Amino acid sequence: MFLGRLLVLLAFVAAAVACAPPDSAPAATTAASSGIPVLPRDLERDVGPAFPDATLQAYVDRVGQTLIARSGVQGNYRFVVLDQPLANAHAAGGYVMVTRGLLALLDDEAELAAALGHEVGHVVERHAAQRAKARQGVLNAAVEAATTTGSVTVGRSVARDGLLALRRYSRDQELEADKYGVGLLVKAGYRGSAMASLIEKLRRQGQLELQLVGAAPDGIDRRSTNSTHPAPIERQEALRAVPGADAPGESNRVVYLKAIDTMSVDDPPQEGFVRGTSFLHPVLRLAFDAPRDMRLFNETDGVLGVGRDGSLLYFSCATSPIEGSLADWMRARLKPTPVDIQSTEIGGGEAAIGARPRGSDVGLSQGRYVLIRHGERVCFFNLLADGPTRDNRIEQLLAAARSFRALTPAEAAALRPLRLHVTTPSGTSSAELAQRLPYPDLRMERLLVMNGVDSPAALMQLPQIKTVVP
Repeated sequence: MFLGRLLVLLAFVAAAVACAPPDSAPAATTAASSGIPVLPRDLERDVGPAFPDATLQAYVDRVGQTLIARSGVQGNYRFVVLDQPLANAHAAGGYVMVTRGLLALLDDEAELAAALGHEVGHVVERHAAQRAKARQGVLNAAVEAATTTGSVTVGRSVARDGLLALRRYSRDQELEADKYGVGLLVKAGYRGSAMASLIEKLRRQGQLELQLVGAAPDGIDRRSTNSTHPAPIERQEALRAVPGADAPGESNRVVYLKAIDTMSVDDPPQEGFVRGTSFLHPVLRLAFDAPRDMRLFNETDGVLGVGRDGSLLYFSCATSPIEGSLADWMRARLKPTPVDIQSTEIGGGEAAIGARPRGSDVGLSQGRYVLIRHGERVCFFNLLADGPTRDNRIEQLLAAARSFRALTPAEAAALRPLRLHVTTPSGTSSAELAQRLPYPDLRMERLLVMNGVDSPAALMQLPQIKTVVP
């Protein structure tokens, strides 16, 4: 969801799924016929599948294995690219995983090694196991306090204080992983500054994501006491005291850019594509158009639209069929039971629209449910509008639901993921490069963040530039 996406961007690395001891060997690592890593089923359920590009997978694994071999880290590891457009990394069960979204953000092999080294640091230092043990200690202390005093309130207070301490503990672990990763970089012959430049790139990407939703970019540098990760500027400050953080070494920029050239920077086709304020799904062969001021976020389980006025649109499709009338199903199954339920037709298929009853937990907000039969599936919209313009806004959201339509086979076949393209700046300008990006807004800002520079002038000084093409 939208909130989860921002939280991931505000943190360099999500908490490890289940970090195993460093001598744990990954099992069933590669599909024999394709060269694509095969993750254990429970791990794939948590982090998603591997990216189906054997050449890129081999390159990232080679960088990781070189990092391990040169630095003398013990244990068996497998380094995997995940098929996700969001910049993130994980470590679990002997696997160290980076998303293709993170790869698109990086500029050279040294920064890739920094990301891998940070995750290896979590594994070697057994951070996940330590957090699990500390969390259990907090729960045990809270239960004991409640039992001893006979007060649930006291138990909750102990739990609250313990969880705050645990979050500070997690932040310290992130700094430890940064420090450990720098040590691996230097031993492997990479530039030690790659950890700091990696963090700066994630910071800039976080600022851009905040801009995209109309929030203040400097929010990326602020963290609350509830945060489990230090702010980027805290991490950069801590790195200044780490030996080797500015040590010279290899960057291998040309090799890296060649490896990621033509890589998808989009959602996987089976999850559909966001194109401006439109959502198009080539596999399910459907599409709809959101209001022009709404930002769409595509996730595995659905699409979330967020308006600058706080209005929300959520779209998804059920995998199991609904027998009988959609209006009858809405009346019998949805709670609180909708009012003013109407049977209608949308996109050539049966549909039903109902209003969320006033006085429910959304207060004075306007809420609507829309069900649409699409082949053997039923797709649905949940719509919510608040504020003084809620009546007008809910009609705009209903118009978005009514724009739902089936794609023809030709339209679906023509949809392709957006891809990264490495080019030279000669013969063009920064404005022309930005204008070519297939995004509706903030094109120059996106181009600068993508290339890790502060200004158009600095962009044009690069020997090679990353862009995005259809």
